Amino acid sequence: MTASLPISKQITLDELVLRYGPVELQSPLSRETFRALAERFPDLLMERDKNGNISIMSPVKKGSGKREFNLSGFFFLWHQKTKLGEFYSPSTGFDLPDGAIKSPDIAWISAEKLTQVPEESEEDFVKIVPDFVAEARSKSDILKKLQTKMTDTWMANGVRLAWLIDPYEDKVYIYRPGRDTIVVEGFADKTLSGEDIMPGFELPLETMKRN
Repeated sequence: MTASLPISKQITLDELVLRYGPVELQSPLSRETFRALAERFPDLLMERDKNGNISIMSPVKKGSGKREFNLSGFFFLWHQKTKLGEFYSPSTGFDLPDGAIKSPDIAWISAEKLTQVPEESEEDFVKIVPDFVAEARSKSDILKKLQTKMTDTWMANGVRLAWLIDPYEDKVYIYRPGRDTIVVEGFADKTLSGEDIMPGFELPLETMKRN
């Protein structure tokens, strides 16, 4: 369950997250204040929604960490073969058009889109909407909140393909703009395709199963 707690002088922000798990700050923050907070606590993964509400995530546990690594590994191998676009890690912040600053587990931006946007500072959030994102649910994640994030944040801002992988229910939710959400049930002997967005990419869902 997400904690909603004030930050007192007796406990630091990072101690609060480690002690209580995911934390939501009680007052909305502007983009500038959020940026300053992220610079003050660079080791914490924080997100801002379009209304300025801030969530601070705790470190992932063993199973989620392994699944995130497996997910990244398949995308890395595809990228090494194709050299198409750029991938970004789970700790990367994307400054989206609606004001949200979010960090998916995997994000990919096509080479075509990268050439259309002026080069940004290495020390800034990414101001390009990814073509593709993937989120893998961890035990502390509320499924409904993740589904809302996929539709109201990623797809609403222009992502072309998105996956929400739920290893606790053995389901994957596939999102495409203007289409109904596709639900894949069961991971055994099933593979996700990058479709026409990332041609040739395949993810064996067996690698995302819980042990």
